[in-house]
Amino acid sequence: MQLEIGQIYEGHVKSITQYGAFVEIPDADGGKAVTGMVHISEIANRFVRDIHEFIQEDDSVRVKVIAVSPQGKISMSVKQAEQEISGEEIPRKKRKEPQKPRVYEPKRSVPQSEMSFEDKLLHFKQASEEKICDLKRGSERRSGSRSRRS
Repeated sequence: MQLEIGQIYEGHVKSITQYGAFVEIPDADGGKAVTGMVHISEIANRFVRDIHEFIQEDDSVRVKVIAVSPQGKISMSVKQAEQEISGEEIPRKKRKEPQKPRVYEPKRSVPQSEMSFEDKLLHFKQASEEKICDLKRGSERRSGSRSRRS
């Protein structure tokens, strides 16, 4: 049986592990059944601590095929199948825009006790980098002034 990615199939839960469930999809033509795995994160829309709270062995479930690896491993999703059937929109992870690096601008009017943790950390990092640069410059001058004998 050839499964199509994105299609929804009716299958039976064959076994359950701590990280997911193995679902068998019978071939409609009477051929060999295909088994895939539903990862624990694809069981439900909420946090799943124990898969047994949602499905049991020998349950009939609808699954959506989400990936097939080159080795033939099939990844399935119960939650995406339910969302597609009910017409809900599948939430996409929001990508965070990269933040611009903050530059420390000393605030003379704000005492250090009232600065935020991030401001204090930024101030510490800049002061440390300046001290390291000063130390490197000093050691370069000393080592550069010595004459080497061949």
